[in-house]
Amino acid sequence: MKKPVKDHRNELKNESKKGSRKESRKESRFSWEQIAEFCETLTEAEDALTREMVSRISDKWSLWTMSVIAEPGKPMRFSRIMEQVEGISQKSLTKTLRGLERDGLITRQVFAEVPPRVEYTITALGSAMLDNVAPLWLWVAKSVQRFQGCRAAFDRRALRPGQNR
Repeated sequence: MKKPVKDHRNELKNESKKGSRKESRKESRFSWEQIAEFCETLTEAEDALTREMVSRISDKWSLWTMSVIAEPGKPMRFSRIMEQVEGISQKSLTKTLRGLERDGLITRQVFAEVPPRVEYTITALGSAMLDNVAPLWLWVAKSVQRFQGCRAAFDRRALRPGQNR
């Protein structure tokens, strides 16, 4: 028996200043002002790396690949990773793994065998990143119906004849 799915549409009750948009406000552990203040203390190189890492975690394959490697809690071979990251090409997986290794999020160990064996393991830094991203990932997964509703509403508006977009 399926559990009833909670309808999140009624959670959006607070009217914004304009009154036409509804928004949900939750007390957060940080403010964008605090983040901006901290980022102002970074050197140009540190700021650039911060932006690169945010781009890394938001690209198409990195988080998924990291989660696949972290899941078993033991080293994984390239072919096993490729099987579990559905849709990724060998070239894209190779590029993703190299970037993750360069950033210290995974390790790569090559064994001198014939044929060569290569195994990948999540690092403590990679695990810490996943621990921090997991709540966002879960929130997105729990909000899928809301996103679907918003897309459907947008698409219905976009299909109206005589409207310019």
